Amino acid sequence: MPPSAYDKAAQLLAARPHFRRELAAKLTRRGFPRDEVEAALDRLTEQGYLDDIRAARDFAAHRLARGEGRVRVLAELLRRGAAPEAADQAVGELAPADDRPDALAAAARWRARGGNDPQALARHLARKGFSPRAIVAALQRAGGGDLDDLP
Repeated sequence: MPPSAYDKAAQLLAARPHFRRELAAKLTRRGFPRDEVEAALDRLTEQGYLDDIRAARDFAAHRLARGEGRVRVLAELLRRGAAPEAADQAVGELAPADDRPDALAAAARWRARGGNDPQALARHLARKGFSPRAIVAALQRAGGGDLDDLP
């Protein structure tokens, strides 16, 4: 007997946290009827196994600890299917309002790996999701192209 949508969803959640929309898409692709998927997700939510806010916090904490900026973390949460409210709440709670210190640290790590082009540094920091203000601060700290002054 094939597993139910609930069983498959529980199996997927056992492997790693999922967002509701992400889990719904996976179950739908596997051929489960929409009403069965919704019932399974509602049941898992009621039981506390499916929680977009908790999953968003965990994801954001992990990515911020890796040195990613709030812009990138928020975009990645939304891309993965987090509810916009959950993504905003998680990033708002966990990401510092001033991302300049984190951008300076990321710039220092980049420099330690041999980087010395200010434009490349700016692109690197932008990809990591730092604010324009933080990128400018890192470039100013670099002395307009001399990255020896980075912390």
